Amino acid sequence: MPHRLTREQARRVAVTAQLLAAERPAGIVETVDALTVVNIEPTSAIAPSADLILWSRLGWPYQPADLVRLVEEDRAVFEWGGFYRAMTDLPLLLPEMRQRPRAAEAREWLAANDRFRREVMARLRADGPLRAADIPDTAQVSWRSTGWTNNRNSMQLLEMLVLCGDVAISSRDAAGRLFDVADRVYPSDVPVLTDEEAARERAERRLASLGIARAKGVAQPLEPVDVGEIGEEATVDDTPGVWRVDPGILAAADAFAPRTALLSPFDRLVFDRRRLEEVFGYEYLLEMYKPAAKRRWGYFALPILYGDRFVGKLDAKADRKAGVLRVNAVHEDQPFSDEVREAVDAELRALAGWLGLEIVGRPAA
Repeated sequence: MPHRLTREQARRVAVTAQLLAAERPAGIVETVDALTVVNIEPTSAIAPSADLILWSRLGWPYQPADLVRLVEEDRAVFEWGGFYRAMTDLPLLLPEMRQRPRAAEAREWLAANDRFRREVMARLRADGPLRAADIPDTAQVSWRSTGWTNNRNSMQLLEMLVLCGDVAISSRDAAGRLFDVADRVYPSDVPVLTDEEAARERAERRLASLGIARAKGVAQPLEPVDVGEIGEEATVDDTPGVWRVDPGILAAADAFAPRTALLSPFDRLVFDRRRLEEVFGYEYLLEMYKPAAKRRWGYFALPILYGDRFVGKLDAKADRKAGVLRVNAVHEDQPFSDEVREAVDAELRALAGWLGLEIVGRPAA
């Protein structure tokens, strides 16, 4: 029989799976491994998304320089598809890489630019790591697009070669990414899995990181939010259809201990807006792409998690030159109790302390 969950139980499963209950993980690699993916969106209104995601789990011990070391020196974490991932997940992604690029247009463009591809690989082998700007554009056929990638042939080729697994992102700095041949970034002694084995294990790990998910969800270009038939069936009160739940996370959530957290807009707990509404009853939209006059909560508002509920949004901006964290508003979805306000203020002070900034402003909702 399917598990029958209350919405409170479903919320606690999701929060527990995302390492946002009271017990914090021990380190960065453990956190990335459990989450499976950490978004790399570099917008730094407060801090880059990856840093906010890891700080919200690990707290004050987390320092961005430690993540850089794990990526660039230890090679315990790597970047692929816009996410940081534990290097132990590389075998699960190699079958996916072998199928790239999927689009016929991209495959045809690569075939038409075979000489360009070989020249770029040779240049990286001889001189890498390199930036896209260091790669001469000798494409036989230019990449055509209505977007920003139009005629950006060196960058487009590098992006495709990363997805294919021939090239890897070696490091990042203020100027962007540096690329190198994959065998200088990825380990050589990697287990070989079939497409089916890798897909199943990725789905198992995805469900463990989400706790509860749909068997089929909205298609995503690189990192799905659905899990197929992995896990066990569950229903959730007042939500339609059937869910899949990880039994280990379900058991762990029985001992749920709450805390308060300020999350990145790109956090996986809020990434699937449909699940966010169905399970948490929380309305959220990243408004950085909206004109200022049309924003309800702010340019880069952080979702506020209190226990197993989302209670509001923090509109703040780090002004590093002035040494302050400017709090424009703390939007309360429902008026905060004294206990909630104290917990949110404490987490806001913790965020400012981690950033090394003084708080300016704490307006009422």
